[in-house]
Amino acid sequence: MFTSLAIIGRPNVGKSTLFNKLTKSRNAIVSDLPGLTKDRNYGFINFRNKKSLIIDTGGILENLKNEKLKDSISKQAWIAVEDSTIIIHVFDGSEELSNEDINIISKLRKYDKDIITVLNKSDKKSTTSIKDDLSRYGVSDFIEISSEHSLNLDELRTILKSKIPDNNTIDHSGKRVAILGRPNAGKSTFINSIIDEDRLIVSEQAGTTIDAIDIPFKFNNEEYIFIDTAGIRKGFKRNHKTEYFSYVKAIHAIEESNLVIFMCDASQGLVDQDLKILNMIITSGKPLLIALNKTDLVSKSNLEKLYKSRNMQLSFIKNMFIVEISATKKKGFKALFKHSDYLINQSQKKFSTSQLNRMMKKFVDSSSPPSINGRSLKFKHVHFGGIYPTTLIVNANHDKKIPNNYKKYLENSFRSSMNLQSIQLNLIFRKSNNPYEGKKNKLSERQIKKRKRLIKHVKKL
Repeated sequence: MFTSLAIIGRPNVGKSTLFNKLTKSRNAIVSDLPGLTKDRNYGFINFRNKKSLIIDTGGILENLKNEKLKDSISKQAWIAVEDSTIIIHVFDGSEELSNEDINIISKLRKYDKDIITVLNKSDKKSTTSIKDDLSRYGVSDFIEISSEHSLNLDELRTILKSKIPDNNTIDHSGKRVAILGRPNAGKSTFINSIIDEDRLIVSEQAGTTIDAIDIPFKFNNEEYIFIDTAGIRKGFKRNHKTEYFSYVKAIHAIEESNLVIFMCDASQGLVDQDLKILNMIITSGKPLLIALNKTDLVSKSNLEKLYKSRNMQLSFIKNMFIVEISATKKKGFKALFKHSDYLINQSQKKFSTSQLNRMMKKFVDSSSPPSINGRSLKFKHVHFGGIYPTTLIVNANHDKKIPNNYKKYLENSFRSSMNLQSIQLNLIFRKSNNPYEGKKNKLSERQIKKRKRLIKHVKKL
């Protein structure tokens, strides 16, 4: 059986900081604001010959105003406890034992789990009676740490390593797909529908998802890791820091993905905020698939109006694959995965120099390049430069003076010939230098002697 670890505790005791330190990542948002983590966040803790899944959970609390959200957060945390074999129960060692701490202790005793008690924030000077209180509740074995300053973390790692069996491996390799969109576009509902599990909290309240959450699963015998991200609101940079953190996590999710699926609420259409998010994804260089969600709520006539709307008629939108889905009705999933697989494979494809140069010759012959300052523009050769975005290096006798309309012509021609719909393409133009420019041809000794003989002969004449 694969051993996994769950970090559990009330809000703001340092669970996410500990998660980041143990996984050597920044996958969990860390802030003084309690309640930031709402869903289960997965990562890995690695030793030399051992590896274990570790789960960060939301803080279990009783005094949250939104009762429905409070129950959802607690439910996700206790699901993580059930899924794990080792529990790391984190307390704030600088504060007194709270009723929420006591309730968690009582409930944990009902599970047959290996529990490691951690007193965090031991670097803070305080005179609390939390150690004595824990002893009164039967918790006498604990380790004092400071996640923020990495105090005693090596000791904690040693304890964890001793409890994880050898060859404790799990394969979470797969195609990484980030799901982006505005709040309430149906991203979490979509993922829950695919995996047939209430893996992510779904609420009508916008902004329920904050972290970028990794969800590994299989579809048609293919391995995937979907990354659910927070909805990006308008004016996030000026709003509360939580929303800015969510935006940063979304950026990280894009960087780690092989494909980005942008989810749009078909009942609201493609608005200006959607275009800003799409531009952000395109700038990243990752392939992009647009999913129109909630199409079951839209009539055919309104859907036709959506496609004819100003934003949907933009040239870069027309270059995208658009799939109509319904997350609640589980419609359009096969088409979405078919396009996803194609885009991931095509975006990683490499093209040979000979293949690219044949294309270039065909494009130049079809439309001759313009003259620049009386000199004809000549394209010498083109070669492949990399992926994300698919990059081509075009060598010519000019680089900065090439007209933009001809650059666009070449880009569109390459995109069409290379089947790069929904895949970002970047053409870099470089000026080809004459390899012999500034270099004198060195004569051999024999040539030098012959030259001297000729000079003598000329002088005699």
